[in-house]
Amino acid sequence: WFALILASRVMGPTFGFLLGSLSMTLSALLTGGIGPWLAYQVFAAALVGAGVAIIPSRISGKLEIALLALYGALASEVFGIAMDLQFWPWSLGSSTNLSYRAGAPVTENLSHFFQYHFLSALAWDIPRATITVILIAIAGKPALNALRRARHKAAFLSAAQFKELSDVRLNHR
Repeated sequence: WFALILASRVMGPTFGFLLGSLSMTLSALLTGGIGPWLAYQVFAAALVGAGVAIIPSRISGKLEIALLALYGALASEVFGIAMDLQFWPWSLGSSTNLSYRAGAPVTENLSHFFQYHFLSALAWDIPRATITVILIAIAGKPALNALRRARHKAAFLSAAQFKELSDVRLNHR
């Protein structure tokens, strides 16, 4: 999430949405991780990239890094909840204490889900959030500066210029 969050911060939410969705899709194609979960992963990663826009653009310096790290931790957890939510109902079967129970009260199923999520979060979500926060705290400022220089040099935000039709010379034979 480190690179996705920082690139989205510099390039904007549309770029972040596309970067999140395309990087997750390409990763699945390269690693063979294609399955029924892929659409959820793609959409959730795209939302992580686009969601960086909730941090106001006028914020900079140490506060920017702190908010990006906090966003990284929250985004990691929300991503984990979304992935568990699509996986939980059919992954455990119906015979465990953590299983989804059709017809059960919503509170009972939510209790089962959050117990399941807590157990799976110990392996995936908490380390993902921790690593994201550490990377943003340590390398966030230099990475943001490098990305901002690259955006400026590449002129991604320059406006297109069009010539008037009268200025274009047509070659007739």
